[in-house]
Amino acid sequence: MKIPFDNTYLNVADALFSKQLPTAVEHPGLIRINEALAELLFIDPEQLRGAEGVAVLAGNAIPAGAEPIATVYAGHQFGNWNPQLGDGRAILLGEVVAKDGYRYDLQLKGAGQTPYSRMGDGRSPLGPVLREYIVSEAMAVLGVPTTRSLAAVTTGEKVARDQFLPGAILTRVARSHIRVGTFQYFSARQDLDSLTRLADHVISRHYPEAGQAANPYVSLLSQVVEAQAKLIAQWQSIGFIHGVMNTDNMLVSGETVDYGPCAFMENYDPETVFSSIDHAGRYAYSNQPPIAHWNLAWLAQSLLPLVDSDETKAIQLVQEALDNFKEQFLYHYNQRMCAKIGVAQVSEEANELVAELLAIMAKHQVDFTLGFRVLAEWLFWDRTEQGKSAIDAASLYTLPDEMQGWVRRWHELLALTQRTAEDIAAIARGMHACNPVFIPRNHQIEFAIQAGNAGDLEPFHRLVEVLSTPFEFDAQKLDYAMPATPDQRVLRTFCGT
Repeated sequence: MKIPFDNTYLNVADALFSKQLPTAVEHPGLIRINEALAELLFIDPEQLRGAEGVAVLAGNAIPAGAEPIATVYAGHQFGNWNPQLGDGRAILLGEVVAKDGYRYDLQLKGAGQTPYSRMGDGRSPLGPVLREYIVSEAMAVLGVPTTRSLAAVTTGEKVARDQFLPGAILTRVARSHIRVGTFQYFSARQDLDSLTRLADHVISRHYPEAGQAANPYVSLLSQVVEAQAKLIAQWQSIGFIHGVMNTDNMLVSGETVDYGPCAFMENYDPETVFSSIDHAGRYAYSNQPPIAHWNLAWLAQSLLPLVDSDETKAIQLVQEALDNFKEQFLYHYNQRMCAKIGVAQVSEEANELVAELLAIMAKHQVDFTLGFRVLAEWLFWDRTEQGKSAIDAASLYTLPDEMQGWVRRWHELLALTQRTAEDIAAIARGMHACNPVFIPRNHQIEFAIQAGNAGDLEPFHRLVEVLSTPFEFDAQKLDYAMPATPDQRVLRTFCGT
């Protein structure tokens, strides 16, 4: 099995990881290969499908060049400090420089116990593997920075949770798995040498321009702040709720990681919470931007000794970087939300119109995804009966009557009376390009998981295929576009560890 490993993390500092081999499984079986991602990584998909490839994906064989490790980190979990966490069920095989020039980690998730398992079995049930594959790949196609799924395999073993479930392993790909919590771990131990080496590695790997700055570590923080501001704005614009935004689940690369109790919001409600363990709503949809800022403050604190030997001066410097988060978040959020209603230029009037729309959606419990999607059809509302018929024919979703007044103000903002039919069609196409019709809905994911647990993986494969073209409406896939019926709703999601 040929994988072009080019490993660097092992050379940073020994304290960052423990060498750890995966634990072999009894009867591995292939679930799915992400062919396009494999080819990006210079890996032959056909080799992955073969017996040797499946053995590698299951942790039963170690390919040449791999140097398996489990990484250590700390973190604030629901606001509570935990001084040592780490890869409790994930083993990093190594790094690959891909065709796009970026360096990626290859990690087996569910590959057995590590020094950081904390009495856990190091395994994963099938359900969380299917969920992460579905949602991470959907996020990638939606244009959101994210970890990716290269492959999924079954283990032929049962995993004991509240019941015995089929076991599985996911091969996860990321620009890196370095977290805010990784910095916190070494900062808390006052291990300045490892902290410096870690920061220099992140600069070299992710933010090389920071290395040329007058203060590289302030520049590093500033760029992580901007990456996270942009990421959270993307989450908000598609109704994605992460569910467990602990500092150990925030990657400094700016990618989304950990698809445990995540979900896409259906009925718009800013206070929506899905995670079964988030009893106080700490990680509700509306709280995601301030929580990201809170997490970044801990990264800033960790970097203080590197920023300046004078702590007062260091605090001032990092505070300036942190203070930019809100402005950067609002910039990216407003850009995306205005684009969702076909407005090319952000303005106070456009922002107010978006806010009014969201208020109506909240009042009437409008589906967030379809509410925006069908607005493109409403470009023609009250102008021609043909336009009204087009909305009905789409068979997608009915917006509340209260929307009619808002639509007239929206048309005025777009200056539709001064535009040609071709102009209006172009606006509609632009809206379709940033408003998906297909998202990973909870009930569809749950159906795929339940079928998978029963031995039928076809619903999983079908859902992955539908979500691979989220912006292209296909009437034959209409069921995948529709919100859950009352008896289908999944209101709580679980970590699945």
